[in-house]
Amino acid sequence: MKKTIYGEKVILRPFREEDAEFFAHWYNNPEVMFECGFNKPTTLEEELKRIQQPEADDENWYAITDKETGRLVGETGLLRMWPHWHCTDMSMIIPNPADQGKGYGTEAGRIILDLIFNHYKFNRVSIGVVGLNIQALKYWERLGFKKEGIQEQGYFYNGKFSDFIMMRILRSEYALAK
Repeated sequence: MKKTIYGEKVILRPFREEDAEFFAHWYNNPEVMFECGFNKPTTLEEELKRIQQPEADDENWYAITDKETGRLVGETGLLRMWPHWHCTDMSMIIPNPADQGKGYGTEAGRIILDLIFNHYKFNRVSIGVVGLNIQALKYWERLGFKKEGIQEQGYFYNGKFSDFIMMRILRSEYALAK
């Protein structure tokens, strides 16, 4: 069973069935869909199924909750974990604008990066960010990620092209950024 991780402001815990309503609501919001790269709407049933199915061997996902209230504020996780290459990709979504800028994502990001570098002993973490999502680009830079490539017009949503920005952080850079 996956362990719950306690921070100062957030708790990272396994998903629960009751989380499906939150994700179905927010992941159908057009702005969230655009910013996160979702290419089709979701349903309550699809989100419930996602929560109920076992994680793939190369994934590790957590619900982000407010430590004080227990309220769900987002999700974070690892995908495409390649232990033999010592690298993984990371995701962080705090979809409600009212919950952004309150430190939830920053603390959850640091907890996950500590997990990546200290538990899994990975050397590299990557993220792809929709170039028009300026707020996300700034967030990842604050965590210590650096831009390493641009897929020009590599993302298309709702009639608009956007660059797709590839970012990464190495273990040595994270140690310096802390």
